[in-house]
Formats: sequence, structure tokens, C-alpha cells
Amino acid sequence: MTAAFLRSGLTAVAVLMMATAAHALDTVKVAQGVYALVGALEQRSPENLGNNATFGVIITKAGVILVDPGGSAKGAAAIDAAIAKLTDKPVKVVINTGGQDHRWFGNHYFKAKGAKIIASAAAVEDQKDRADIQWQVIQTLIGADNAKGTELVHADTQFDETHTFTLGGERVELVHAGQAHTPGDAFVWLPARKILFAGDIVYLDRMLGVNASSNSKSWLEVFSALEARKPEIVVPGHGRPAPLAKAQAETRDYLAHLRKHIGALVETGGSMVDAKAIDQSAFKHLGVFEQISRRNAQAVFAEMEFE
Repeated sequence: MTAAFLRSGLTAVAVLMMATAAHALDTVKVAQGVYALVGALEQRSPENLGNNATFGVIITKAGVILVDPGGSAKGAAAIDAAIAKLTDKPVKVVINTGGQDHRWFGNHYFKAKGAKIIASAAAVEDQKDRADIQWQVIQTLIGADNAKGTELVHADTQFDETHTFTLGGERVELVHAGQAHTPGDAFVWLPARKILFAGDIVYLDRMLGVNASSNSKSWLEVFSALEARKPEIVVPGHGRPAPLAKAQAETRDYLAHLRKHIGALVETGGSMVDAKAIDQSAFKHLGVFEQISRRNAQAVFAEMEFE
């Protein structure tokens, strides 16, 4: 089915989109039994309950595999409600693709319903390191009342570089190839379908964020590991599913652009203040460009200054 989408010549994935009432999550059909739940591109808010990201749903004969559980207990419940519109099968496995709050704050909700949680060991370490600050931030952004009921629970199963399992006939491969947006980012590969859930390794439709937990050099290496699978469809950590070419244009090429221009600036003795002025206009079509582009440049400068 995905190959047919690509042959159609469309620049975006042909999808069935159903706007859900569950706090601005849009359900996008990627293939038979495979969906993306697309949240807001903007900041966490009381309206999105911390679900300002894209989540994955893989429906198998034996139950549901959920890629990332949401940014709060109420956010997890909103995801659960969206899944219930697709199937009456329970969530059996939850994958945390990284250390950001919306990749793991909903763990307890699904674990209490019997789901098994899987994450890279590096992601769990990052989650533990940043738990206090993430908890403070989520309460501030979505409101203390909306954060109530959220308990911070980590994965039952942890892996270093790769982990493979099969549920209901669906083979799933998890790969942690290194630090990207966060230290423990991993992607989820469905080899039989050539569909890849990228977590925060790929941002589409909005500008990616480089911060103190990121490594732009390693991020590009991780992207290369993702490319090597030759996915036909990439489900990003933020934005809507699309062919690999869009991920290359909006994530890989943007990181490469930053590193090229910041590298030249470092070599000529430029400063972090100068970094804010580098030309990023080729990517101004991406969401939150005005809010984040200059901050990204400064973060990459801080990184490359000591490489």
C-alpha cells in the first residue's frame, strides 16, 4: 500500500485523516492497521495536555503497539480514546522513543492497564536525569490540574543498541544509533511494511529543536542509520507522515545547513551573538521558525565551538 502511495507521484502521503475530539489529535492512516496520531506543532498547553507531538499506533492480531504514550496521564487517556475509535484491542506494548516528556509521561497510564514498556537504556537514563525539571515544566505549561494523576514510570525492558520483538505476527525492530534530539532517541522499524517511526530524530512541518540535550553532529549520523533502512514512509516525532525525501529536506538538510554555516563562523572567530544572524530563510516555511531558529543556531554554536 505504501509503495502505491509513492508511485502516485504525490509529494505527501495519501492519508485518511479523521479529526478527533480528543484534544486536537488527528488520526492519520498510514497503512492497514498502522496510524499516526498527530498532535499540535506548537508548545505544550492545557488544550493538548502535553501531546504536542506525533504518536504511533500499530494494530496487530494480538493487540496494539503504541509508539510513545503522551505527555501526561490525561494526555495518555486522550491517546487511548483515539485508539478506541480504531480498534477494541488493548495496548500491549508501549515504546518510548526518547527522553522528552511526551515520550514517557503517559507510561503509568498504560502500564496500569497491563502494557509492557520498552525504551533504550540511554533514554531511561535521560528521563531520570531530567525528570524533575520536566515535571515542573509540564505542570507550568498544561496546568497543575491537568498534570494530576501523572506518575513517572520507566521502561520494564531496556536495550542498548537494538531490540526486536514480534506481536501478533508484526515484527518490530527498535534501533538506538546514538544521540540526536535527546541522548536516548530510537527509531521503530516495521521491515515488512517499510514504515519507520522516527521519534524526535525527524521533525516535519515544523522546525526541529536543538537544545542542551541534543548533539547535531551525532544527530546527522543517526539520521544516516535511519536512511539506510530505505523507508517508504516516515512517521516523524512531530508533524505528519511523509516519504523519506521530506524528512531529508526538513530535518537532515536543516541540520547540515546549521553545521555548515556555524562551522564557518567558528573558523573565522565569530561569536554566539553572530550565530543568531546566519541565514536560515530557506527553512522559514517550517512551523515555529520565528520562535526557535535563532536559538537553534546558538545551540549549535555552543556545541561546535568545542568540537
